[in-house]
Amino acid sequence: MSHSFGSAALLAALTMCEPHMAGAQRAQLPPPVELRVPKAPSVAAGGGAAFLLYELHVTNLSPSPLTLRRVEVLSESTAAENGRVLLALEDSALARTLSRPGVSPPPPPADRPRLGGGLRAVVFLWVPVDRGAPPAAVRHRLTLALGTGDSVRTEVAEGAAIGVTRDLALIGPPLRGGAWLAGNGPDSLAGHRRALITVQGTAAIAQRFAIDFVKLDSAGRTFTGDRAKNENYYAHGMEALAVDSGVVAATKDGIPENAPGLTSRAVPITLETVGGNHVIVDVGRGHYAFYAHLQPGSLRVRPGDRVRRGQVLGLVGNSGNSTEPHLHFHLSDAPSPLGSEGIPYALEAFELIGRCNRFFAECKRTAPETHRREIPMGSMIIRFPE
Repeated sequence: MSHSFGSAALLAALTMCEPHMAGAQRAQLPPPVELRVPKAPSVAAGGGAAFLLYELHVTNLSPSPLTLRRVEVLSESTAAENGRVLLALEDSALARTLSRPGVSPPPPPADRPRLGGGLRAVVFLWVPVDRGAPPAAVRHRLTLALGTGDSVRTEVAEGAAIGVTRDLALIGPPLRGGAWLAGNGPDSLAGHRRALITVQGTAAIAQRFAIDFVKLDSAGRTFTGDRAKNENYYAHGMEALAVDSGVVAATKDGIPENAPGLTSRAVPITLETVGGNHVIVDVGRGHYAFYAHLQPGSLRVRPGDRVRRGQVLGLVGNSGNSTEPHLHFHLSDAPSPLGSEGIPYALEAFELIGRCNRFFAECKRTAPETHRREIPMGSMIIRFPE
């Protein structure tokens, strides 16, 4: 009879044999960490540059603490490129990229790299690449400090190669005209970027590339008159447009609008209501366009309807988890507002007409600059074709 041993059984067997192996060297095993990339990176472009925007989950599978000292992203491509360091993070730069899910209160930056036994860190990576020749794959190399006190030792953990995709959705505008602020848009510290949410037992970031489009006047304001009235906001009632032809996969209607305000919500916020009145369009190739926070009763499509690029889907409102009228837009890989993985997209063209140094603040107009086949970056002020 033959027997097979899993890695845990093999390790146990080696440990049990050690007392009888006089002078034998202790088994050399890799550091006890799991390196996992839940969603393979895809090349995105914005602000005149190309990048990979994805997450590396690092879990300490040992009962002893470890500390992340350095995280490197290496190219796996042609023979000449293999092993080239695309990004290296350590010290404060590394701490800024880390979150510690399940740890409350969140540790200060200096403590984020330290993982107790069984704990996890998520590294939110933003890796610059050559737009014309991105790597075919990447892998990760971590420098770790293991143990405590006088027993601390430094080891290196190597991850497997992760394929890089170029499945970029090229879309039309979700709105007309401008000026539109790309609020909470792609940015290493944006709230959308770090919205790791568990749905049906799987944690995902549907909003990885999401944007809150907020309409501004020439002074950078989002409303005129009484700020407590939705109809006084420039975005309210604007037409949300299909970014590509496809089939309506899901809709939600009948959720009343909120009064504008940071804490004002017309209904309890749940998975059913978080996006407010919304439309999801299957635009093909496993890509789903999500339009959230629409006005109740304004939807002009139903599930199963075929739509064409530029068709009006509904009107911008302030329903669901929203503080004022705006359009939340993103693309993901499944017809679920939050139970899916966000994917990059590129607009065929838009005009960059300004920037805000902070959300809704320190906004300045600039000479119009046309951007093609890019995603608007966080805090850009842009204009779409009329």
